[in-house]
Amino acid sequence: MACFSNNTCILALLFLSLALVCKARVLDHVNYSRNRQGFVSIKGSHFAHKGSPFLFNGFNSYWMMTVAADPNMRHQVTEVFRDASAAGMSVCRTWAFADGSSNALQLSPGTYDERVFQGLDFVISEAKKFNIFLILSFVNNYKDYGGRPQYAQWARNAGVQLNNDDDFYTHPVVKGYYRNHVQRVITRINTITKVAYKDDSTVMAWELMNEPRCDADYSGKTVNGWVQEMASLVKSIDSKHLLTIGMEGFYGDTMPEKKQFNPGYQVGTDFISNHLIKEIDFATIHAYPDIWLAKQTEDEQMAFMGKWMQSHNADAQAILKKPLVIAEFGKSNKDPGYTVGGRDLYMNAVYTNIYKFARNGGTLGGSLVWQVLAQGMQPYDDGYAIVLSENPTTGSVISQQSHAMSTLSH
Repeated sequence: MACFSNNTCILALLFLSLALVCKARVLDHVNYSRNRQGFVSIKGSHFAHKGSPFLFNGFNSYWMMTVAADPNMRHQVTEVFRDASAAGMSVCRTWAFADGSSNALQLSPGTYDERVFQGLDFVISEAKKFNIFLILSFVNNYKDYGGRPQYAQWARNAGVQLNNDDDFYTHPVVKGYYRNHVQRVITRINTITKVAYKDDSTVMAWELMNEPRCDADYSGKTVNGWVQEMASLVKSIDSKHLLTIGMEGFYGDTMPEKKQFNPGYQVGTDFISNHLIKEIDFATIHAYPDIWLAKQTEDEQMAFMGKWMQSHNADAQAILKKPLVIAEFGKSNKDPGYTVGGRDLYMNAVYTNIYKFARNGGTLGGSLVWQVLAQGMQPYDDGYAIVLSENPTTGSVISQQSHAMSTLSH
């Protein structure tokens, strides 16, 4: 390039320097994104990412796919990822199902609404932009978003004789519906990123079902057989991603002495035997003492929470030898005497215990608070909603935990 004056040369050099700096920053961003693209894995009995320990603080936002099905509402997904990322949260759990209901993903067995699937494509691509990993659940135990009852109804509509909805776990036709859905989701090629879900490291893990329960068999054996079959199926399709069941943590018949930690009843699962299945990579528990023990005092509920966490942390470390995640917990504004300050104190107490268990060598790898919403999403508020931009004190509690867990990872 010829220089027509000293000033021109200086200006040209300045522009060149600026261009090089910008290019370097772009490359740094690209390299950073690439660094986050490694799959989350298991090392020993702990989570790892690119060979280093991975401890996290995260959240639930179950609604993302159905909201993102409307391109005009996708900004709500972006808002949550942006605010969560700013608070240091690095894992989000959300649904990869909506069965036979309004705005359904799966309209009928094997028939899908491409518009809704593209909503899930957006969720995955947007999570990647904000360096947030996803745990994607395949089906619900409850009738919300279709779930297990919808699968059973589809079978009845096809002339299949079922005893009850618990035949979901045993009847070959109903299991076939589920197997097809798993195959369809895992092998889906994202229309935005052009990457198959099974090859996308943005996905941290698959979850077989949200809160499986079985009233027909409280021992946990029926669910155990189903988990074994479906876990083997998932791993035969996708060996790259982690897999969990989606359980609440109720103890069953394998170790009867553990039932004392249940909130007074069983739900047909067995935390020990179900999670000992080798294809299951990590264990989960959920915790809602305000619902499970609604008639007890807040102090009694907190005491239960402490024992619930302690017992499962010990079992994950000594018996399962697998990572543990507190995959749902929170405090509802419908609880008697609720205040935001009370919620902050409760969350801080739970976070403190999680940090202590992780720091002391336990396998508890992180937690997912229920649930984070964007502004203007009141219809999705079940009482547990946290809008980070509107709840600065709660956001501060969350940020402190994110920092503590991240620091512990290093």
